[in-house]
Amino acid sequence: MGKKREKNNGKVQDQNMANAFEYEISLQVQEGDDIGYGEPSLDLENDEETLKQPSPVQEDGKNVSKEKKLSKYKALVEFRCRVEESILGNSLLGKPGSKVSREERAEAIEELKEIKLWGVPLLPSKRHEGTNIVLMKFLKAKGYKVHEAFEMLQRTLKWRKEFKADEIVEENMGLDFDNLAYINSRDKEGHPLYYNMYGALKDKQILQKILGSEEKREKFLRWRVQNMEKAIKELNFEAGGTNSIVQIIDLKNSSGQTTKELRSVSRKSWKLLQDHYPDLIHQNIIINVPLWFYISHVFSSRLKAQRKNSRIVIARPGKVTSTLLKFIPPENLPVEYGGLKRENDDEFSSEDRVSVVKAKANTTEHIHIPTPKVGVTMVWDLTVVGSWDVSYKEEFIPDDEGSYKVLIENEKDKKKGGSVRNSFYISEPGKIVISIGNLLLKKKKVLYRYKTKPTVPMYVRIKK
Repeated sequence: MGKKREKNNGKVQDQNMANAFEYEISLQVQEGDDIGYGEPSLDLENDEETLKQPSPVQEDGKNVSKEKKLSKYKALVEFRCRVEESILGNSLLGKPGSKVSREERAEAIEELKEIKLWGVPLLPSKRHEGTNIVLMKFLKAKGYKVHEAFEMLQRTLKWRKEFKADEIVEENMGLDFDNLAYINSRDKEGHPLYYNMYGALKDKQILQKILGSEEKREKFLRWRVQNMEKAIKELNFEAGGTNSIVQIIDLKNSSGQTTKELRSVSRKSWKLLQDHYPDLIHQNIIINVPLWFYISHVFSSRLKAQRKNSRIVIARPGKVTSTLLKFIPPENLPVEYGGLKRENDDEFSSEDRVSVVKAKANTTEHIHIPTPKVGVTMVWDLTVVGSWDVSYKEEFIPDDEGSYKVLIENEKDKKKGGSVRNSFYISEPGKIVISIGNLLLKKKKVLYRYKTKPTVPMYVRIKK
């Protein structure tokens, strides 16, 4: 009887965790049909706003009418006017007191003229091209209702002042949160990548260390904001620039059993991001999704409706690398997720080109790396997308038929994941041949890159 009750309690906890997680993600997904919508262009040469006749555009594969595009543009023009008037009228942050002197009012207006959000001036007459982009984010979040967007902007500016969000990037939180989240590289479209590891919170001691008191939970909340502000500094609020981030949520080792404190602080942080950072999440990629989450939500009508938005992508453990590579180039994907990016890498950078070969089922694919130059070291990186399950051999074959081949590495049944990095000093012209035998009945994708680096032979070092 006790075991049955314990089992049922586990199911309830799993469902509670799933519900909480779905709630957090749904807060970030902006509903509407404005994905891929181009920003309206304004003619500000003479402080005038003139309308260009909008042409039909594609949104989610459908033609958007000129009227719809024009209505969005008119909303932006009205919003700009509202912001300009509130700044010059000293009411952007609320109505000033009745006892404010003329000098104090003039000083307050001058301060408001310089007000910025995410580093972008808000005063439209400053003619900063990022102003339209920032204001559009608030409009999109509120369905292009100008009054609601303006109130949201006001609340955000007041909150930032009280929360001291502009100074938070340099703040020392006093706790090490590096194993919970980090910003690393960019996707194929240039969006910064923000990784979150929920599995790190499975350990009760770590959970107590981070969320054990109200003070610690408040610090955790500030840390979440700090990370968001750091990510924003990687954005470019200019025409054609990248002005949103991609969030990768890793549920590896996560558990359905969560504490009341974790659920509470998570909801607060996601609610805060929704209220004060509109339209800054371009996409959520949820990886290493446990079975309890997958079963509970993939087929739910609510999540399916969100998935049509293409802002949420879900990957089970066996599909993590292939899913991430759809959005992230292999040179920018960390090795722990099947890519080729290593921290503090002295050998390769994101500028080094990655090649792709496909190993057909039950065949051996050979990668030839030419080494015509003598006196250098050849370095190469290689990974197999998904599970390895291959035979793997590296050898140096000299051009001179009278010379001996050199076996560098040979594994008949290589199953480990991650990337392989190796090197070989070239003492005579030839080539490096990497042989990959696909042992399965389906083809595999192999990613690799190589480069030479100058080398001082050991005997020269010893002689010196």
